[in-house]
Amino acid sequence: MPAGAYTLAPDLFAWLSDQGRLAVQVFLVIAGFLAAASLAPDGMLRVDRPVARILQRYGRLVMPYLAALTVCVLVAAVVRPWLDEEVVPASPTFGQLIAHGLLLQDLLGYESLSTGVWYVAIDFQLFALALALVGLPTLLQRASGASGTGGAPLSASARWLPVALVLGLAITSLALFNRNARLDDTAFYFFGTYGLGMLVFWIGRATRFSTWQSALALLVLVGAGALAIDWRSRIATALVTALLLAIAQRRHWLSPPHWPTVAVPLQRLGRMSYSLFLIHFPVLLAMNAAVANAGPHGAWFDAAGLVATFALSVGAAALLYRWVETRQASWRAVFALFAALVISGLVVSH
Repeated sequence: MPAGAYTLAPDLFAWLSDQGRLAVQVFLVIAGFLAAASLAPDGMLRVDRPVARILQRYGRLVMPYLAALTVCVLVAAVVRPWLDEEVVPASPTFGQLIAHGLLLQDLLGYESLSTGVWYVAIDFQLFALALALVGLPTLLQRASGASGTGGAPLSASARWLPVALVLGLAITSLALFNRNARLDDTAFYFFGTYGLGMLVFWIGRATRFSTWQSALALLVLVGAGALAIDWRSRIATALVTALLLAIAQRRHWLSPPHWPTVAVPLQRLGRMSYSLFLIHFPVLLAMNAAVANAGPHGAWFDAAGLVATFALSVGAAALLYRWVETRQASWRAVFALFAALVISGLVVSH
């Protein structure tokens, strides 16, 4: 459909094809911002059981992810005879299905079963890495016999250490790791952007305007230095997003009472945006197959198909959000969805 509708707005479609992926940088900055708010709003880790928190994160991520992957595997099997093989994922193998369920598909070199699922794996890696960084000082204090909860108070240096660790790894990622494409299956490649989001949250907690201003200037210098070393539009996008978040946080624009009326429907879409991100590809596959086999048609028919795909994707996302994403994560539910993915994949492969 995009190829068919291309002639109606060639510049727009070319821009979306070349630059649309920059939206991922916005996701990463916001994800880092929210991770800092959840894990360490004051800089120090506020999680009693870090391993349990990581497992909880895995469960929340993979429940809608596994359900959407199952739908994608089934839809791909149905439309495979009607569409170009390069567009449709190949029939999955057992190892491929297990790797996807464990969020290891890219690290193990398996072909993706759906578009964008690499981001889910990276998000999980980044969350675990961020938790490790902000929890290291507390772990070291406990190992040395000190107590950060009810015993000897944490030293001033220990309180600043998590922020320093995040800043240091973010700078290293921006200057080195993000310039090595061979690392793009790991959290280290993306931590520069994610770290910007974490740092912006902590900067926003500054009570004095002069402190906020100085910290933000340091953040700008870090971003500008990374761009001076090697200009990357993705890093520029992330830096602008971080600065906008900093301003919005300082002016309290992130609180619901300050949102304009037009933001209400966007807020509803925002709640189910993860489900939309996961489910849109199988809907797109199905609609592409339907339009491609609808007989001779013009560009406007393909454009209408794209509009219909968006509407159907939102509807499918609403169902996935209601039936799966909002359900309380449990290992029984994760196992059932994991089993459904594996069984579905094996059935359509034979």
